[in-house]
Amino acid sequence: MNQQYTFETGTIPDKEIIKRVLLGEKNLFSLIVRKYNQRLFRVGMSMVNDSNETEDIMQTTYINAYENLGKFAFKSSLSTWLTKIMINECLSRLKKRNRLTNMNDDLIDNVIQQQQTKGVQTPADKIVNTELKDALEKAIRMLPEKYKVVFVMRELEGMSIAETKECLDISAENVKVRLNRAKALLKESLNNVYKKDELLHFHLSRCDRMVENVMKIIDP
Repeated sequence: MNQQYTFETGTIPDKEIIKRVLLGEKNLFSLIVRKYNQRLFRVGMSMVNDSNETEDIMQTTYINAYENLGKFAFKSSLSTWLTKIMINECLSRLKKRNRLTNMNDDLIDNVIQQQQTKGVQTPADKIVNTELKDALEKAIRMLPEKYKVVFVMRELEGMSIAETKECLDISAENVKVRLNRAKALLKESLNNVYKKDELLHFHLSRCDRMVENVMKIIDP
């Protein structure tokens, strides 16, 4: 997939950015961070349900990706590769917090349902401006994790079934079933009304901070 990123100097494909970073232009890695901040934030929030911890995991993800950039052979899209790293980092963090009891083949099925009953509140509540968006944010957070992650990937991030399947290591049929179940659960209280661009939004100031933190480590 020939993904593009619009920058001041023009449109630069991911492959070209990676090539130039590997040749020594470390500053260009900031383009990758800015491009994928929103996706990684949404995926992370759907799993750990805490914005500060999600940002910490995002930073770890970017550093791991940078350190292994030379091994990336574009067998999948860069977005898929980064998302899989993010998911693995989230699962590792959850395991350390004793919120996973084991690691079966279907990783997402093993994310336990504690947050569903605890009703954990996160800083994401402060972002919303209307009662509808507030209710929807809460409804999404309360979804069982295996449905929530698929919903975020497919509906908020617009990822394809194939890419979601690859990231979560589940079948295409499971992707469809989980998405349908997530929608049904949300519809019970929200009548399935939502505006995806305004949900779990990684605002510009946070994006700038993430770029700055990652680049300080990569190119001090």
